[in-house]
Amino acid sequence: MRAELANIFFMDKNTITGLLIIFAILIGYSIWMTPSAEEMQARRHKADSIAQAMHIQDSIAAASRIERLIQDSINRTKEAETTTAVAQENAGTQSETATVDRDKLGVFANSAKGEDKIFIIESELLKLKVSAKGGKIISAQVKQFQTFDSLPLILFDSAQTNFGITFFANNRIINTNDLYFQPATKENVIVAEGDSAQLSMRLYVDATDSTFNKDSYIEFLYTLKGNNYMMDFDINFVGMEKYIDKGSNFIDLNWNTDLLREEKTVDRMNGPTIYYKYYKDDVDYLSERKDDEEELLTKVKWVSFKQRFFSSILIADNYFLNGKVKVFNKEKPVNPRYLRSMTMTLGLPFQAGKDYSIPMSLYFGPNKFKTLRQYKLDLERQIPLGWGFFLLAWINRYAVIPVFNLLEGFGWNYGIIILVLTVLLKIVLFPIAYKSYVSSAKMRVLKPDIDELAKKFPKKEDAMKKQQATMSLYKQAGVNPMAGCVPMLLQMPILFAMFRFFPAAFELRQQSFLWATDLSSYDSILQLPFTIPIYGDHVSLFTLLMTVSTILYTKINQELMGSSQQQMPGMKTMMYLMPIMFLGWFNNYASGLSYYYFLANMITFGQMFFIRKSINEDKIRAQIEINKKRKPKKKSGWQKRLEEAAKQKGYTPKKR
Repeated sequence: MRAELANIFFMDKNTITGLLIIFAILIGYSIWMTPSAEEMQARRHKADSIAQAMHIQDSIAAASRIERLIQDSINRTKEAETTTAVAQENAGTQSETATVDRDKLGVFANSAKGEDKIFIIESELLKLKVSAKGGKIISAQVKQFQTFDSLPLILFDSAQTNFGITFFANNRIINTNDLYFQPATKENVIVAEGDSAQLSMRLYVDATDSTFNKDSYIEFLYTLKGNNYMMDFDINFVGMEKYIDKGSNFIDLNWNTDLLREEKTVDRMNGPTIYYKYYKDDVDYLSERKDDEEELLTKVKWVSFKQRFFSSILIADNYFLNGKVKVFNKEKPVNPRYLRSMTMTLGLPFQAGKDYSIPMSLYFGPNKFKTLRQYKLDLERQIPLGWGFFLLAWINRYAVIPVFNLLEGFGWNYGIIILVLTVLLKIVLFPIAYKSYVSSAKMRVLKPDIDELAKKFPKKEDAMKKQQATMSLYKQAGVNPMAGCVPMLLQMPILFAMFRFFPAAFELRQQSFLWATDLSSYDSILQLPFTIPIYGDHVSLFTLLMTVSTILYTKINQELMGSSQQQMPGMKTMMYLMPIMFLGWFNNYASGLSYYYFLANMITFGQMFFIRKSINEDKIRAQIEINKKRKPKKKSGWQKRLEEAAKQKGYTPKKR
């Protein structure tokens, strides 16, 4: 990439000026199209206007819930004082703890104690562990993949996982996370390919102090399908009309966990965070590096605990009412594989007074574009392909990924696939590169004439005269000074699209090539006994090759450009500093990306010599002289404006 960028800086001042104008237009357009802070605030809090009517009822219910909570706490405090005295007198028959638990949990008191058994539901793709305590999934293993150090790939820490719903039952706040569920199906389930199986975990209502009412329960129903990372998850309320408060029209679902480290490196542009999609609206996410949280005040379709290459996603069949999401880093994590902490609280729509079901789905699997795309839920928007700039996303989505997947079908090593992909891209871009080189050749041929104009108008106050004379020379010679930079601008979206694609490509994960053991992480040929700031504690050979090839290209290109570089002496130093600066960045980045840029540099290096050998500058000079003798074309609007500005400054152009 630096090789192509170098060509931009090796143009004359007029070309650089044109390039800066185009960049200014692009940047201005981006700023103009970017929503303001007020607009972003309005979008994120659009429920205040769009869904205000819907949330009035919820707000009343929430206020009522808080009021009941306060009153319930007061009542329990008063009752606790009485029961404590009774407990002291009857310590031999009933413990104080049991009395407090029964008072606090009401009809769910019997479920406060139990055996913390683990149940398994497993397919060829997933192995899920469900705990009797909370009836929740405490471990999700993606079976066909391993961690960077060859351990089973488990997405989150079972010891730090809380999952449950919170609701009102007989004026008591109940949280299922701490209650013991009972299996209502076969305890350990193996799902055959093409088939499906269920694991039912039920939280029963008490019948007596020691028995359960099997006709009244809350059920967590997990339905796992063979050969699918997506599973159904339903919360069913059966026979609960006498227990759940009549005014409840929503319940809260809470999911908190610590994600575990699966990769050798953490991508700075594709780090662990929470993604979420508003109902029939955009996908958004929290900070990938800093602690961050967000109130979701309107309907939400799904929320994802995203790692670099894997995700744990909760998806509503219809929508969640609202929610709150948060990401943060613990100061003293317990698990040595700790990555980051995630929390979500979601409002689930609910109708009290009858049997009710809340259908949802859970996804535990890879962040692979083709896999996520098939669900048609915008889950693939978690993969950073340059969605912020539509052109980058289009290039990756409709060109790079299809070609990459096509080459995968040949069964080649991924290093060879990257090589072939780079060659194909360079072939597609060759006409653009050729036009750029031809334009540069024309500018070199005109260099003596431009120097003569500089001598003719040496004073600063003659700058407008020199500019007009230069434009007139370009017009006579049939040379467009912007012809060199426009082709380069057309190439740059593809170059930047590659910058986003390779680090995010799941296909490169743990794929080896030559000395690189993982093309999605850095390659290392030497481990340093110390850490160099910015650079790191290892030496990446692909990054060194990329840097050396860029410096070599810069040196040869400057020699070929010759005296044209004398106009911008500071640019020479800058072009040597650029690859050195990028050395620190890419040393810890995906080796597949450094390998691609190295290949791109070498192919560009070859194209440069091929084109220069094929271009006859004497013929170009002769054609320019012929163009000068032709009848001048009609003046352009730009030239007319230049002449008018010159006249206002007292300069009258000579008639030809």
